[in-house]
Amino acid sequence: MGRENHALITGLFLIALVTATTAIIYWIGTMNKERNLYVVSTRASVSGLNPESTVFYRGIAVGKVRKVKFDPLDSGIILVPIEVDKNIVLSKGVFATLRLKGVTGLTQIQLEDSGTISERLLPGDDPLSRIPLMPSITDKLMNSGEDLLHKADHLMQRLSSLLNDKNEKNIGDLLSNLTTLTDKLSELQKSVDKALIGVPALTTDARKTLTNIDGLTHDLQGLTREVQNLSIKAGSLVDSGKATGDALGQSTLPKVNKLLTELQSTTQQVKRVATMLENNPQELLLGPSQRDAGPGEPGYKEQQ
Repeated sequence: MGRENHALITGLFLIALVTATTAIIYWIGTMNKERNLYVVSTRASVSGLNPESTVFYRGIAVGKVRKVKFDPLDSGIILVPIEVDKNIVLSKGVFATLRLKGVTGLTQIQLEDSGTISERLLPGDDPLSRIPLMPSITDKLMNSGEDLLHKADHLMQRLSSLLNDKNEKNIGDLLSNLTTLTDKLSELQKSVDKALIGVPALTTDARKTLTNIDGLTHDLQGLTREVQNLSIKAGSLVDSGKATGDALGQSTLPKVNKLLTELQSTTQQVKRVATMLENNPQELLLGPSQRDAGPGEPGYKEQQ
């Protein structure tokens, strides 16, 4: 029994010795680090922030939180004295945010510099040189959550009023009208396709007309050559003028009259086609419009 008590006492002594040695080593290691005191102030909540919480500056650990307390002069203000390594120079543009530590629910202080003020921030507990605690992105989201829910509820109410029974019926009628319009457009497309079928026939007629014009042109050229030959031979035909006159009267002149008559008819047809294209081009696709019969024409009816 005495041996067991002796072993227990020896174990407790060793544990106390190791703990004391570790504490002394930590104290010796930290006493050489000189730190400046700054104070962070805020009116917001600092849930999860405790003494000894780590202070980060631009992502690097530079100090710790000394304590968390209320301002003696204004209980609405929370003061957080922090210790920062002396070799860290802070400007008056520095501000603090709360940084969540993993999933433990504990928070740490994150110092950032806006870069707008280059003047150095002096350490101490001067109310004019306190570091403001700004809301983090998480805090902003949580604060705006209620507003977002209110806007979402308002949006759902507007959608509900928009999709009432009357508007739902109007939307159904609109879709039905669109379907009817689509069917009519399809029928119109079919009518246009049928009209386009007759375009090749019109093109063929136009080509035939042009062919006739070319033929008349060749005939006129031949006639011109004959007249030229007759003019060249006019000197030699003086003695036979009577015979030549009979020949011109009986054969050449009738041909000239016939060619001129055909040329005049063809020219009138071309003029009618040109007038139709100029005044009413759609007749090329849809055909000539029906005109009322005039006096003396079949189907004419005298207006009462």
